[in-house]
Amino acid sequence: MGLVIDIPALVANWKALGARAGSARPGAVVKADAYGLGAVRVAPALYQAGARDFFVALASEGRAIRPHLADDARIFVLSGHMEGADLTGLVPVLNSPEQFFRDRALRARGPFAIQLDSGMNRLGMEAGEWAAIRSEALAAGPQLVMSHLACADEPDHAANAQQLAAFRAMTEGVTAPRSLAATGGILLGSDYHFDLVRPGIGMYGAEPFTDAQPVVTLALPIVQTRDVRPGESVGYGYSWTATRPSRVATVAAGYADGLHRALGREGKLRLWAGERACPVIGRISMDLITVDVTDLPDVPPALEILNARQGVDALAALGGTIGYEILTSLGRRYERTYL
Repeated sequence: MGLVIDIPALVANWKALGARAGSARPGAVVKADAYGLGAVRVAPALYQAGARDFFVALASEGRAIRPHLADDARIFVLSGHMEGADLTGLVPVLNSPEQFFRDRALRARGPFAIQLDSGMNRLGMEAGEWAAIRSEALAAGPQLVMSHLACADEPDHAANAQQLAAFRAMTEGVTAPRSLAATGGILLGSDYHFDLVRPGIGMYGAEPFTDAQPVVTLALPIVQTRDVRPGESVGYGYSWTATRPSRVATVAAGYADGLHRALGREGKLRLWAGERACPVIGRISMDLITVDVTDLPDVPPALEILNARQGVDALAALGGTIGYEILTSLGRRYERTYL
């Protein structure tokens, strides 16, 4: 029972994405605690498999995994050199001239990378900013020059080719390694691969990498079962009323554990007992979910909400969201098992 994280499957997904990137070196995005799955377990496993370049969002995330990786592992901090940040053992990805000059002043030419804005308008130097400091920045020897695609999960979106052209124009003549593609960009093809790719969501078993092996299984323990007569209602607001003699199981999880109320809003959410689906009834509350188990011949000690039949993306679709949000919302109250 609880949250089971299949490390061999995750590593296999990383290797499969790396294989699609040709000669480009595959890094690994382990920000947000490895998308909620535990960076101190995930990053060392990927290092053992051959990864040497890791990407986090914040310096604090980098410091958390630095003791768990060998000295030749590079940890890139995507937020760059924020004022007051401790970047010891880390590589800030500098996003603006302000960050570049702060880094030069405070870190005695420590290792750094550069992020360029190729059209996403989120992080990175715009063309004019980059032109103004390009010569000085390149002379200082960045370990990486990168950008990020806004619409890579939509292969036919015109923005992909536009950003590719912009990135090429901004990095013409650059001899430092270049990186544009995360998971979606890897799948767009070799034009987007450059020198280093950054597998992220696909490693963790979610779209747009549809060939990914499932990484996460989540089983919710049953706290109590009860018989409910026709006409009796269940849960907050009495949003479900029995129309037949029913057996109801209450499981120990809720929106405090990342299973948001919206997952049950259309009455389509199912929990699983082996091959048999059981409908969630009533509202998802903070700590509990109620499930109709009337049709089960035997009620097991736990019911699965994430498995091979209802994966991360299927669950996300029920809540009108994306697999990223499901994974990163998984709460700390689950008992975690790493295969």
